[in-house]
Amino acid sequence: MPDIEISPRRHLIVSRQAGGWTLGAFDGERMVGFVHHMAGVRPNNELFGYSHMMAVAKDYQNKGIGARLKWAQRERSLGEGRDFIKWTWDPMQSRNAHFNLNRLGVIVETFADNFYGMDYNADPTQKEQDRPGLQSDRLFASWRLNSDRVRRLAAGEDHQITAKLARSIAVPSEWGVLVKADVVTARREQARVRSEFKNAIAEGLVCAAFERGRDQSKYLFYEKESI
Repeated sequence: MPDIEISPRRHLIVSRQAGGWTLGAFDGERMVGFVHHMAGVRPNNELFGYSHMMAVAKDYQNKGIGARLKWAQRERSLGEGRDFIKWTWDPMQSRNAHFNLNRLGVIVETFADNFYGMDYNADPTQKEQDRPGLQSDRLFASWRLNSDRVRRLAAGEDHQITAKLARSIAVPSEWGVLVKADVVTARREQARVRSEFKNAIAEGLVCAAFERGRDQSKYLFYEKESI
């Protein structure tokens, strides 16, 4: 992301004073991952957690560090009396979808068009006319920390959804490759996924699982009452 988008240290300090915190994963003295958690307030004045950002160093990825950070975030939130955390991710990112839906047990009930108002698929060194021109659509993760499924996953149990599948939405499995190879098709795919997600949510369906495939992967939707 461009330098102007990087969170300065004072942002973390202010967030902490306002009830937020940052957890780090360390290998010796090196921080190899972190999750930044902010305090939020729902319309009914209920306090909840907002997970602003999580990252793991490239050479430490695929080692379970991200999952350990998220479960530590859950444990701390519950210790503070909070049982709900939300955050966003790009619906075109299959890896994030699998992690959030299948490993953590979040559900998706909200879709946001161009949430950040900028193209995060662009290389900051690219000239404006050379950028992909993709909008920053986002899914909102709803992480209900005390739900039966989340408790089972936190305990290391394999908890599959047995409810009847109501709908699926396909996305390209290698989004980054498609953006670089054929940005026109990428824009078309993004528009299709946006439309299909908004239709499914408008019908009252909830996304609660993800099926990975070689060329295409699928978001899986269910009737809300069955989840």
